[in-house]
Amino acid sequence: MNRPPPSEAPLGSQRHREDAVGDRHAAPPGSAAAARDRVRELLLLAGVSLDSVTAADALLVTSELVTNAIRHGDGVIAFQADIAGDVLRLSIADANPRLPAARTGTVDHPGGYGWPLIQRLAEHVDCSTRPDGKTITTALRLS
Repeated sequence: MNRPPPSEAPLGSQRHREDAVGDRHAAPPGSAAAARDRVRELLLLAGVSLDSVTAADALLVTSELVTNAIRHGDGVIAFQADIAGDVLRLSIADANPRLPAARTGTVDHPGGYGWPLIQRLAEHVDCSTRPDGKTITTALRLS
């Protein structure tokens, strides 16, 4: 499918949304790779080089959020990504109301690195619970 080129307006006046590059009512991504594809396309539309550290950080946070929702939250039930000015906002909802907590991996249960990475790379992290799950929203500065 051919997409129109991004606007020539300055980046600060642009707003790109995940639903601008796909169907607004599309199913949430079923894998971290599918979520990264959506965010990668948004970054390109906003003029962010995919070879940059900024893009690598944004894609890593995307991967970790979606992987955690799949692994610990019974799957992704909603996904939204948008860029306003120079901030990428990601919002991922899952069906488990238990909030994330840092943990140390062991030989029997490796892992525990994702949540601290998200908190370190994102400028802002917000977790909100609902009776049927939780939503985690992050903001990452792209400049």
